Amino acid sequence: MNLNHTRVPFWLYPLTGLLLVAGWPMSPLTFLLFFAWIPLLVLESRISSDGRFFWVSWLNMLIWNAGTTWWIWNSTGPGAAGAIIANSLLMVFPLMAFRYTRRWAGNLPGYASFILYWLTFEYIHHNWDLSWPWLTLGNALANQTSFIQWYEYTGTTGGSLWLLLVNVSLLYSFLKLPHHHKFYNYTLRLLVILGPMILSGLIYPVKHAPASTNVVVVQPNVEPYEEKFNTPPGVLVQELIRLSESRLDSNTRLVVWPETAIPAQAWEHKLLENPVFQPVYEFLRRHPQILLVTGIDSYRFWGTEHPGSFSIRQMNDGSYYEAFNTAMGVDARLQPQLYHKAKLVPGVESLPSWLGFMGELFDDFGGISGSLGRSDKAEVFSSPGNPYKPAPIICYESIYSNYATEYVRNGANIFTIITNDGWWGKTPGYRQHMSMARLRAIETRMWVARSANTGISCFIDPSGQVLEAQPWDTRAAIRMALPANGHHTFYVRHGDWLSRLAWPAAVLLFLFSALLGIRTRKMRS
Repeated sequence: MNLNHTRVPFWLYPLTGLLLVAGWPMSPLTFLLFFAWIPLLVLESRISSDGRFFWVSWLNMLIWNAGTTWWIWNSTGPGAAGAIIANSLLMVFPLMAFRYTRRWAGNLPGYASFILYWLTFEYIHHNWDLSWPWLTLGNALANQTSFIQWYEYTGTTGGSLWLLLVNVSLLYSFLKLPHHHKFYNYTLRLLVILGPMILSGLIYPVKHAPASTNVVVVQPNVEPYEEKFNTPPGVLVQELIRLSESRLDSNTRLVVWPETAIPAQAWEHKLLENPVFQPVYEFLRRHPQILLVTGIDSYRFWGTEHPGSFSIRQMNDGSYYEAFNTAMGVDARLQPQLYHKAKLVPGVESLPSWLGFMGELFDDFGGISGSLGRSDKAEVFSSPGNPYKPAPIICYESIYSNYATEYVRNGANIFTIITNDGWWGKTPGYRQHMSMARLRAIETRMWVARSANTGISCFIDPSGQVLEAQPWDTRAAIRMALPANGHHTFYVRHGDWLSRLAWPAAVLLFLFSALLGIRTRKMRS
């Protein structure tokens, strides 16, 4: 069936982008995402020019990116503009590949390829050097936790697959594509739409195990642009301690402070000597039962020999060092455990070595000319006799579903997310970020203790319910008795298995359509 037509209503051109924005968290209109892709897919069927479809696709992806992540501008204006434009351009690639496949392989393989190519794009965007999975479709369901309890089997990739399947299923009805056995087709579509919701209801709710020990989370509310750097570090540290002690009791075993909470540039081989850290160590001696998880700025000295990493920097005296965004776990024994943030924000905290020639440009845009160092695995903190083995997830890392499972496989029994969302101001950004932590709880059935400098600090139970959430721009400390959960879900055991199935299928389908295209062109010639 030839779907190409020349007349296309003007209002259809930007509609997919607008629907994706309108249905994205923190909007209550999530249902729009179940048919948001249909306008663009209809346009593809009616636009004969590849170039024209490219620009239409980019327009919609640009609207989606700008409408949902515009708040990055508060941190770096030019950098935000570059990121939004570049990311929306990358999103066009799977759409153009889908168009190519549908042209040569037909409707059924074509629309199947749309799903497979998009899942493959998301998989790549989770794992390459310019990773930016914020707009993973499965993230959009973060505030609809009653519908997605099955994420414990599929992770966010399952949510992306569900949304894409529903869009394509409804598209077939909209375009009136030929099909056989109407009853079975309509029944199948109904199952695609309602099946996951019914399954979620059968799984939900998750029972909470009782706990005799508790966790304290601190929200110091330090303005990150000026107050943090103009206030004496000792004053800020004392306030962290005061807030913590206001909620401590004899059953407290874990205290969580936010990302870069201790405002001192600390050499890792001199942590115990650093004067800014001395009140922290005194605090731990007064409360020897607790393990503290906090963010710090740390530096590793390498001496005069360059170790070979792209993240290595050189001082004026010719010696080398490396900078990190670090989580520190420490107790009264004063044997700091360090984890260096592994999932770095592209352009802000990291620059791939193959883009090293653009270092000065990234620096001008508010990023860094090189890269921070990073840990090569998901570390887990522990303390003798302490029931909690926290996963020290630092800020941006909490949007990586598959990476979060590595902490659990390495022994974590509670997630501690430390972040500083104050850079973005009072925008949807900090609320979107907190919502995504709900997905990590469901996927792993782990409790989450989230410490955010300016908010939202909270606890999240294994079913994704948010508890004790603290408002934006509020100084607070909260306490809750939390069980240490050592259970491994299917998703923890197997990771992002859906993506590992999708990308080889996508490659094979693209090669198949390419061979069909070559054969067809030869026959025509």
